[in-house]
Formats: sequence, structure tokens, C-alpha cells
Amino acid sequence: MRNRTSRLLMLAVSLLLATVGALVTQTPANAANLLVNPDFETGTLSPWSCAGGLGSVVSSPVRSGTKALAGAASASDTAQCSQSVTVRPSTAYTLTAWVRGNYVYLGVNGGGSTWTSSATAYTRLTVPFTTAANQTTAVIYLHGWYGQGAYYADDMSFDGPGASPSPTPT
Repeated sequence: MRNRTSRLLMLAVSLLLATVGALVTQTPANAANLLVNPDFETGTLSPWSCAGGLGSVVSSPVRSGTKALAGAASASDTAQCSQSVTVRPSTAYTLTAWVRGNYVYLGVNGGGSTWTSSATAYTRLTVPFTTAANQTTAVIYLHGWYGQGAYYADDMSFDGPGASPSPTPT
């Protein structure tokens, strides 16, 4: 009887661990691209905002689809384009963009950033980012550099679980 009880207890613990493991491994599957118009295929910048009117949607060069973002950095402006995204506090996200041009920067305000000095073909940039304990908004940005001319971006993503669901009224 004692041996049978031990086996049943071991089976119950194994099932519990398997269930917890399955729940943990399902979390990444819930990740979604939180950017709106991440590939610029709508043909407009909205909801992206580009400083000084120096951003536009172009048909060439594109990485995929038929549209991409073009920023026209000048001697006095980096042509920064940005989008605000709702996020969950204390949560990991990954920002990715395919960029082309000289000195193209990608980042999250208050978080990390990365850049490439020269990309004659589309190059992937990635920024891992974890929100602060009370953070509910993140501003995603990309820009060129002063006097470096045009930069391009396509196929962007900001992957993560999104905003906390609204509580159900009772």
C-alpha cells in the first residue's frame, strides 16, 4: 500500500510539473506585433509621426511588399519617426526593424537603442527592451543622422504581450 501511495504521489507531482511547464512554454506564443502599420503597406505614415515632415512612404527601395518608410535626414535634422505603443509594466519586448542607409538608429525612449553605420542593403536591427515597473506606454523611434541623407525602414515589429486586459465589470 505504501509503495502504491508513493507512486500515486509521484504521478501527481509529475502531472503538476508538466502542466506548469506547458503553461510557461505557451507564453511566447501569445506575443504579438504591437505596432500599427509596421510595414507601411497602408501607403500612409499614420499612426507614425515624423519630425519636420521629413518622413514619407515610398515604393522603392522596399524589403518586402510594395511600401517602406523613407526618412530624409538633413544637415539640421535626423528625420526621426516614432509611434507610441501601450505596454505592460515589468514586461520584456523585442523591437525589430529592417533598415537601409547610413547611420540609421532604432530604439525605445527610456530603453535601449542600436544603429548601423552603413547598410547598402536592408539590414536587421533588434533592440530587446523591458518596461519599468509602472510603465504603460513606450515610444518606438528610428532616425538617420545629420547630413547622412535618406534612410529606409520596412517590416518593423515590437513583439510582446500587449497591454493588460481591462478588468471585467462586476
